[in-house]
Amino acid sequence: MIRKYEVFKFYPVHLTLILKYFLQSELHYTDIITLKMNASQSNEGDGSKLESLGCGTAFDFHKTTDYLFLVGTEEGKIHKCSKAYSSQFLTTFQAHHMAVYAVKWNHFHPKTFISCSADWTVKVWDHTYNEPMFTFDLNNSVGDVAWAPYASTVFAAVTADGKVHVYDLVINKYEPICEQSIVAKKKTKLTHLSFNPIHPLVIAGDDRGYVSSLKLSPNLRKATAPKEKAKGPENEIAKMDKLLSLVREPSEKK
Repeated sequence: MIRKYEVFKFYPVHLTLILKYFLQSELHYTDIITLKMNASQSNEGDGSKLESLGCGTAFDFHKTTDYLFLVGTEEGKIHKCSKAYSSQFLTTFQAHHMAVYAVKWNHFHPKTFISCSADWTVKVWDHTYNEPMFTFDLNNSVGDVAWAPYASTVFAAVTADGKVHVYDLVINKYEPICEQSIVAKKKTKLTHLSFNPIHPLVIAGDDRGYVSSLKLSPNLRKATAPKEKAKGPENEIAKMDKLLSLVREPSEKK
């Protein structure tokens, strides 16, 4: 169960570029990498190649390896990049069939990230493998996805039909443990989602500029119980390791 508390009005801000900024006497930036598409088009006049540029739609830095980051694209690809290599991608995942709306590294497990897309899917990845570990079809465009800050196996997603979906992979690897509509269907699309880092709260933003504040019921936050918290982050890493080992092919297990 998710309990709805308050709705706030915000005005939209559109981000078009992701750059590295640093502050001295004024704000400066440096280019990190150019998003190039694999295919080059030929200029029919002189036979020269025209380089096509991709469109970035999502971005996240690794939680512990500060030079490593992910970029999702409008073409459905996810690029793993390094600040040390500005001329090429480390890996490109053929992740989705439509635009990637979010990529997020797991708070606990250093190899795991999650992605969502307009193609209705959420996918959980081990960045050392080219194929997703888990794929979930949410039956509508998925605007955002986020890992819970208190457990390695809990995440939530929002969809264009106004629903919030909460998963715990330890409890159910196939279906959400909670699915709830929080806005009027067909009139409002949910576009963004974020967990509170301390309290059992989630906020969800929509395409009308409103933000809804939601409280998670106790069954959705079992990892915050004192006995579970006392086990420490090592327990969260072990839980995700166990899940990943179940879905990897026997020949792929390391």
